Amino acid sequence: MKIRALERTDLPNIHKINNHRATMAYWFEEPYESLDELTILYDKHIRDSHERRFVIELNDEFVGIVELMDIDYIHRNCEIQIVIITKFRGQGLATEALRKGIEYAFLMLNMHKVYLYVDVDNLPAVHIYKKCGFIIEGTMRDQFFSNGEYHDSYFMGLLKNEYEKIEENNE
Repeated sequence: MKIRALERTDLPNIHKINNHRATMAYWFEEPYESLDELTILYDKHIRDSHERRFVIELNDEFVGIVELMDIDYIHRNCEIQIVIITKFRGQGLATEALRKGIEYAFLMLNMHKVYLYVDVDNLPAVHIYKKCGFIIEGTMRDQFFSNGEYHDSYFMGLLKNEYEKIEENNE
């Protein structure tokens, strides 16, 4: 499994993810986006230093995406997001890709903190995030509207020194 920078040729795969209702419900986004709109967004953000988008591949096959968003170089923090397509779920790829995204944030971008938001009812995701060292810092009530109702969200964070301790223990 590897991650690499998102390329224009990946957009049809991203388009499928962005229009998959169940997946977008967990990203708290509307599952509605045209390929033309996605291409325009890609062109607009290709040089945006406040985000990094990576494709997850296994044997040259598209598995999903991991993104670093809202990269703040003053406060040295960013949000991380991940999606694994249905075909590849349950194989440990989300954990591995998430760890690579975290590593990039801390070791390449020199972030102090990586954070994320997750639906409190998305237990598989919460499990993966905890396994990677994220700590629940709080619960945000009725934070997102998805599938006709409001959802509570955990705000989870991982500090660089916590990451370093985890990596030390894995050696």
